[in-house]
Amino acid sequence: MVSDGLWSIGELAARAGVTVKTVRYYSDRGLLPEAARSSGGHRRYGPGALDRLRLIRSLRALDLPVPEVERVLDRDGVPAEVIADRLRDVGSRLAALRWQEAALRSLQECPAGERAERARLLGAVPAPPDTDAVARFWRRILPVRLSGRVVSLVLDAVVPPPPAEPSAARVLDFARLHALVSGPLPGGGACRRAQPLPEGAYRPDVLYEGLAEAYALAGAEERTGRTGRTGRTGRTGGALECFVSAYATAQGVRDTPDFRRGLVPVLARADSTLIRRYWKLAAGLFGPDEPVLGTLHHRLSVALFDEVGGHEVGGHATDGHEADGHGVGGYGADRHSLGGHEVGGHEVGGHEV
Repeated sequence: MVSDGLWSIGELAARAGVTVKTVRYYSDRGLLPEAARSSGGHRRYGPGALDRLRLIRSLRALDLPVPEVERVLDRDGVPAEVIADRLRDVGSRLAALRWQEAALRSLQECPAGERAERARLLGAVPAPPDTDAVARFWRRILPVRLSGRVVSLVLDAVVPPPPAEPSAARVLDFARLHALVSGPLPGGGACRRAQPLPEGAYRPDVLYEGLAEAYALAGAEERTGRTGRTGRTGRTGGALECFVSAYATAQGVRDTPDFRRGLVPVLARADSTLIRRYWKLAAGLFGPDEPVLGTLHHRLSVALFDEVGGHEVGGHATDGHEADGHGVGGYGADRHSLGGHEVGGHEVGGHEV
């Protein structure tokens, strides 16, 4: 500092511990105003420039982009929204790092001969992961006439969130689920939508809203341990009554013994290998207190089969209507015995699904 009390650009850089190039960059951006110019045209800075430069360096150390640094300096303080934005960004990066760490552990635990294939599987999932592909899958298979409001309710219930604290095993399950809904579908064609009943005989919103109520009751009964083999609770039948009622009400028919016998093969025809595989992978991704609707649907289907006596009732009509049988669970018999709880050979929630 010479007698005028000002520093050259080199002196300011040395005091701040940065390069001359850095000081020049911030000066050119207008973040570090110069106090004057020397007779030779060189930049001169006052003592306040050192504090300002140190603040700029501190903000950049917190990874604030230069435009955000400009906003802070203009307002003479750090706005709350800037801090919130940075926290969100840091949280996203941390989530990505946690996911990548768990994915690498999954690779580490994998037999050497399988690592290339597993790397392709894990690498197909964005980090941090999202559920866009899973939501698209369900939008493709839900009935066309289902309202947007009910579609949103269904998606909230059937799409598992990415693991907040990912482990190697959960990352692998999520990656397999992502591959299932993103890759080529069975038969090479588009995934089959739930087929509606003849015009006027089937109200999708009524069915899915009724099933949502039945699943909620079944989950509550399961948590309290009140559900017996047939799924009945007390004198009203609880979740099973609600489950059957959803199908009957959606078709505008009465819930009768004949309707119940006919509903069993309807549920059987709704089954598919794809949906069974989906729930096998998704079941472990829901939290311990979150209902797994595929499992609940299966148990209610088994309860209905047990109630009607476990007799073969294939091809039976439901009070004159041929039902599509599609709930969000998608479980049924489909060449397997509901009475024997054998549906696809995979175990979920204590049953073979």
